[in-house]
Amino acid sequence: MREPAFWWNSPGLTSGLLSPLAAVYGAVAAARMARPAQDAGIPVICVGNPTLGGAGKTPAAITISKILVAAGRRPFLLSRGYGGRLAGPIVVDAAHHRAADVGDEPLLLARAAPTIVSRDRVAGAAAARAAGADVVVMDDGFQSPGLGKDRSILVVDGRRGIGNGKVFPAGPLRAPFAVQLVRTDALLIVGNSADTSGVTAAAQASNLPVLHGRLVPDPAAVAAFKTRKVLAFAGIGDPEKFFATVRNAGIAAPVCKTFADHHPFTGEEAAALVMQAEHEGLSLLTTEKDHVRMTGNPLLAALCARAHTLPVTMAFDDDDKVRGLLLAKRRR
Repeated sequence: MREPAFWWNSPGLTSGLLSPLAAVYGAVAAARMARPAQDAGIPVICVGNPTLGGAGKTPAAITISKILVAAGRRPFLLSRGYGGRLAGPIVVDAAHHRAADVGDEPLLLARAAPTIVSRDRVAGAAAARAAGADVVVMDDGFQSPGLGKDRSILVVDGRRGIGNGKVFPAGPLRAPFAVQLVRTDALLIVGNSADTSGVTAAAQASNLPVLHGRLVPDPAAVAAFKTRKVLAFAGIGDPEKFFATVRNAGIAAPVCKTFADHHPFTGEEAAALVMQAEHEGLSLLTTEKDHVRMTGNPLLAALCARAHTLPVTMAFDDDDKVRGLLLAKRRR
């Protein structure tokens, strides 16, 4: 599903017409978040998103796991495995599993630390603990009530903020923002925060720390494309975020193709991308998340072989503050 444009504009007629449905959805989401949660027996750090759509959760979770490893901890990453057929709990094996098995994001997470896919997050945390984890880092699941969280970080895109501030389907919020803030330990603003002054003010009024981060493209990949023009394509929560990263890195991208989040590319789409790139003399450039979805699919072999990736990492502007939050004594 592609998110509607009105979510990210000032409230208008469409969002107003959908407000009654949004009120019901928001009430249900708030009641669900208030349910009692189960203790994992080890600390659980949740990296969530107050809105539908991409904001940088997965890169943030990866960087957080690396900070924990550097501090001598044994983190396991936990994902629901959206788009995968395996319910889990199962430890992701990048050499064996494909996106069709475990989803695309877990394959990226598994490059940083042991990763478990489980639709039942309580069972997933238990499996992580049994496998030797001393801390669990959840990629998403903030609004899910089953597993208790010791620390929760909400990730907000600095360019889009929380959109029109309305709850789904009138807007992009997964639950009323105020309801989410009271269960949050910190807000992470990713990128330019010009459109997030209201969000920042709300967090500060709740005495929540506001962290800042940015997505940093891999220097070697950027250097390889400095003298080339690319056809950039992405099927992620916010493709424009990827295109902006490409442009800001100084890479010329005269053609950008947008697909829905977690889009399963077809053979016809793959052939069309390859043909257009060849016809216009462009190199194909995509995200790591999109690339892992192609891997192992014979219908996409030609696209997978020709498409280059622009890896990005999350860099925090407040390293000491982030580290202190992550390593603080576990809440009771």
